[in-house]
Amino acid sequence: MYSRKNQRDLTRTERKRFVDAVLTIKRSGRYDDFVAMHREFYVTDGEDRPRAAHMTPSFFPWHRRYLLEFEQALRETDPAVSVPYWDWTLDRSPGGPPWTPDFLGGNGRQGDRQVTTGPFAHREGNWSISNGVTDGLFLTRDFGRPADPVALPTARDVQKALDDPLYDTEPWNSLSRTGFRNRVEGWGIRGVRAISNHNQVHRWVGGAMAGAGSPNDPVFWLHHAFIDRLWDRWQKAHPGSGYLPARGLAGDDPQHGRVFARNEPLPPWDVAPSRLLDHSRVYRYA
Repeated sequence: MYSRKNQRDLTRTERKRFVDAVLTIKRSGRYDDFVAMHREFYVTDGEDRPRAAHMTPSFFPWHRRYLLEFEQALRETDPAVSVPYWDWTLDRSPGGPPWTPDFLGGNGRQGDRQVTTGPFAHREGNWSISNGVTDGLFLTRDFGRPADPVALPTARDVQKALDDPLYDTEPWNSLSRTGFRNRVEGWGIRGVRAISNHNQVHRWVGGAMAGAGSPNDPVFWLHHAFIDRLWDRWQKAHPGSGYLPARGLAGDDPQHGRVFARNEPLPPWDVAPSRLLDHSRVYRYA
């Protein structure tokens, strides 16, 4: 078992080892395969096909397995590396961690939003975007989206989600008005609530993080490690509440065949959510 640390607690050596491992799998081509996978499984409510990764109850277990696959690739390069998490309720400054020159680099410049600092700047020669939404080769960010401002979620926003004792509920998509899953995933519902938490962070970072190709920005992994940690906290706070739906939906349910019940295998791994509920034998959060 290994630990995932808060990125603010990483030593200089740990930051460098993480960056070096990411750059290694980028050079091998494996990193872009992870981006392509996320784009493939970013299926929306409006599409009439299985929806495993987003706008769905399996949002948490799908991303847990996805993060584990990425982490394993890093650890094959350097066994001492794990994915740190970014607690955006604490580290909220555009000029502070994790946006330092020796780690993730900073905001995009005015105009084209190109990131020009840090190891993932295109001009450093190590980071080209080949599976993005646009044809641009460089990583982009737009902190806070000044043209249409958005703030990072607060600890109070997170607590509202953690206090919900229900995991998920009908209609099992982006319109679910209650339930921990959609409160964290953060789809806005007109007349009910604005975007929040997970989605709000993607929008705040902007650039590459704002679309289906969001893993093109390495902060994606730190963000989702924190999302995974929130699921862990919710499970401990509500031990009597489990993953829903517990059983497959009836054939006449609009979501039949589109969402995954507790024991229905998730693509592309053929692993059910029930097997991804407990990570304690693999990693812990420091």
